[in-house]
Parts: sequence; C-alpha cells; structure tokens
Amino acid sequence: MAIAELGHTGLWVFDLPLMKDFYERVIGLTVTDEDADHGIVFFSSRPEEEHHEFVIQTGRTAERGAKQQHQISWRVETLDDVIAYHRRFREEGVEVQQEVTHGNAFGIYFFDPEGNRNEVYLRIDRDVRQPFRKSLNLDQPAEDILAEAERLLDDGGPAYQPVQ
Repeated sequence: MAIAELGHTGLWVFDLPLMKDFYERVIGLTVTDEDADHGIVFFSSRPEEEHHEFVIQTGRTAERGAKQQHQISWRVETLDDVIAYHRRFREEGVEVQQEVTHGNAFGIYFFDPEGNRNEVYLRIDRDVRQPFRKSLNLDQPAEDILAEAERLLDDGGPAYQPVQ
C-alpha cells in the first residue's frame, strides 16, 4: 500500500470573495464548483482531469499572521511561466518573499491576500541535495536566468540562503 499522489488541499479563509479572486484571476486556477450557502469554492489547474486540487472555505479562526501551513506549491511547465508570474505578481502588488533556485527547481515564494505562503515553481531535471535555496534574479532574459542558476549551483558557497 502506498499513496499515489496528493489529491487536494484547502484553506479556511476570512474573505471568500477576495481569496476567490486571487486564486482565480491572479494565480489562474479554474473555479469548478462553488456553494455560497456553505461558503466554499473548488479550484483546479486541470479541470478536464481533476475536479479540484484546491478548496477555500469561510470559517478561518486563526488570527491573521498565524502560521497554518508551510506553503502551497503550484508547479508550472516552463521558465517562461515562472517569468510571467514574476511580472504578474509585480503588477498585482503581490507580496513576494523570495525568487530562488533550488538546483532542481526555480521558484517564487509569495503570499496570498490573507498571508498564506505559496510557491510557483518549475521542476528541473537535476538531482540536487536539499535544502538548497539561493536567490535568483528573474528580471533578466531566460538564458541569463539559466546561466545565473548554474553559477549559483557551482559557486561553492552555502547551499541555503535564508530570506533576505
């Protein structure tokens, strides 16, 4: 017996319309169902394959700023997708914590409107011992990002750069 995959996860939220707008418009998830009477919204990144991967529902009782989960990570298919999110987050005023290379992934850590940490990331076909995290400059052409990531991987410095 073994777990095949993570099916879905969810968050309790204070402001359902605000959070629905963020995950639908800014992140780009598809609303697959919602029930106003129960204050719940279901989302999918691939609705033709999976009814929902993410759920939000009113009823959060933890105070703002309370850490409820470590992060929610959203995988993208290309470096251009990561760069597009970098631009979108800047345009939308999304709080970005750090843009990084993990050696085996490029990612952007960011916060939703209620302070929940998320990540969009691109998986890289490379085996790198974790934790490995170094800040990456996404304000440059894709080929320069790739070259910078290689330099950071090979620089011999500490493998883990905390948020600055």
